[in-house]
Amino acid sequence: MDANMAEVAKKVKVLLILAIAMTLSLGVNLFQGTTITLDVDGNVIQKVSYESTVEDLLTEEGIILTKDTRVEPSLEALILKDIKVTVTNPKNYTIITNDGELEIESYNNNVKDILKDANINLGWKDFAKPGLEEKISPNTRIQVYQVEEKLRVEQVAIPYETETITNIRLDKGIQNTLQEGQDGFKRSHIKDIFINGEFASSVIVLDTIVSEPQSRVLEQGANDIISTSRGDTRFQEALVMEASAYDLSYASTGKSPGDKYYGVTASGTTARPGTVAVDPRVIPLGTKLYVESLDGTSDYGFAIAEDRGSAIKGNRIDLFFSSNKAAMNFGRRNVKVYILE
Repeated sequence: MDANMAEVAKKVKVLLILAIAMTLSLGVNLFQGTTITLDVDGNVIQKVSYESTVEDLLTEEGIILTKDTRVEPSLEALILKDIKVTVTNPKNYTIITNDGELEIESYNNNVKDILKDANINLGWKDFAKPGLEEKISPNTRIQVYQVEEKLRVEQVAIPYETETITNIRLDKGIQNTLQEGQDGFKRSHIKDIFINGEFASSVIVLDTIVSEPQSRVLEQGANDIISTSRGDTRFQEALVMEASAYDLSYASTGKSPGDKYYGVTASGTTARPGTVAVDPRVIPLGTKLYVESLDGTSDYGFAIAEDRGSAIKGNRIDLFFSSNKAAMNFGRRNVKVYILE
């Protein structure tokens, strides 16, 4: 035998030995079985298989495959030690968007991947329930929330505050305005948030002051003592009121001598100098008063609120005089009325 023939015979012998070794190895594996991991739609088991291919394994396990079933590795793959066989069937899900409901089949069970399979791309503010990273069961309904933000600018008033200054030289109850208040304004940049087309909330992004508010400044009297013909007299409150005058004439009272109520006040007393008519909602009947002139004429003086009149409403007072001439001379003027303690 020449050298070439010897070389060929040698190689054939090696191949036969390798084939016999592989056959023996497979035979041992088939006899002893192979440990595998089988994952069928997320249900994972480990077992010992005596099958030679993935297809044989699935047939032995009674797993029915459809045209849409995915198998990894392929059906023709050999069953080797520690192999993992994964069988995945598409599952049904319902996706709810602002446009309606969409039925979809997906091999995935992760919300984000299911939405990707449905070609639904979420904006960076959009979200879903269940959450994007959640794994869900078949037939789960996925609600997609699309978030839209709109910016607007509006001018908003800044209310002014009121500052009160006490003046001991000003009578108690008297109040003067030293400075009128004025609202300020700010320009608010507001972001309105809409979810699936419906308004959800607003967020102020930026406030810019256009003008500062100007406080209202009041002067509040604190003096509670008045000097009268009887000396210093303490009072509770002083009011500037519009004063008129009346007497016992028919023109003033609508009553004539002989009338049952002629000269009688609403309190049942006899009208006399010092009797005044008031609005009981402002000054209760029976209140002791001192009426001071504001025009340099003599004060009306001490008085008692004992009467009322149909025309005497609010911040008005009617002073009784003994004669019609005195009443007419008084006319109508402003006075300061002290409510005594």
